[in-house]
Amino acid sequence: MLNDHFKRILFTLTLAIVLPMFATAAPAAGKIRIASVAWTGVTVKSELAASVLESLGYTAENTVYSVPFVYAALSSDAADLFFGNWMPSMATVADKFFKKGSVVKYVANMPGAKYTLAVPTYCAEEGLKDFADIVKFGDKLDWKIHGIEAGNDGNLIIRDMIEKNMFGLGRFKILPSSEVAMLAEVQSRVKQKRCIVFLGWSPHSMNERIDMTYLTGSTDATFGPNDGTATVWTNIRKGFDQEQPNVAVLVRNMTFPIAMMNQIMTNMYANKGLKPREAGLTWLKAHPDTYKSWLTGVTTADGKDSVTAFEAYLENIK
Repeated sequence: MLNDHFKRILFTLTLAIVLPMFATAAPAAGKIRIASVAWTGVTVKSELAASVLESLGYTAENTVYSVPFVYAALSSDAADLFFGNWMPSMATVADKFFKKGSVVKYVANMPGAKYTLAVPTYCAEEGLKDFADIVKFGDKLDWKIHGIEAGNDGNLIIRDMIEKNMFGLGRFKILPSSEVAMLAEVQSRVKQKRCIVFLGWSPHSMNERIDMTYLTGSTDATFGPNDGTATVWTNIRKGFDQEQPNVAVLVRNMTFPIAMMNQIMTNMYANKGLKPREAGLTWLKAHPDTYKSWLTGVTTADGKDSVTAFEAYLENIK
């Protein structure tokens, strides 16, 4: 396995190759470029932001990257916004860009989130309740911990725990996967009453679909204190708020309460084929106080009333 020195070299070389790919011409004045990752909650936020921006007369582009490339894009002026900075778990990836000043942390859009290792509740009832308990269940777990997409910050934390033999996990392997595939594997094991340790987070419909328990024992060196309690931030590239002050006000106003996100994602799960944008806009249509608070102090791109414009846009939503 790679030690920390070689991992830093590899990451630096990767950025050296990738950053020139992002060195594109400056965007058109009314074009807002959103960087996203393939997680349901971040997709919902990004698509809602794109919808609101479009209703106000902007052109909005939402591009999916892996986490390290999100920050490469933001720091090289290839993207403007990112609604999925989960902290403290993303600190190892994001902090270097915050310190450099090329990416601004900007505003907390969702406090009280959760991001850490989880198990089906029947595993917790058998005694798998804490990070220190995982090794005791090694055989039942096939010596594997299930993560999400390669390069994700949660995977990096798990890999670091394994490489440093934290909590005695040196024998384990991490299985990277897509969010959908990971949860399908969890549900398959639940049907068989087999144990599994996986990356869990809230808000997400998994908390409704799976009887699951978050493990205790997280530390500053893993998913943070308070058993993985997280705050999700909106990040912007350096200078974006000065270049787009009207959009910056909107972005600062856009917060996403846990209850809101759980309801949207549960609706998506209950209605197969319902896309994140449709699910989010349907929720907003039923909760006008939310979008009115988002649009406080905001105008359309040409200086007109933002609420009137967005409500006209919503009329097309069934």
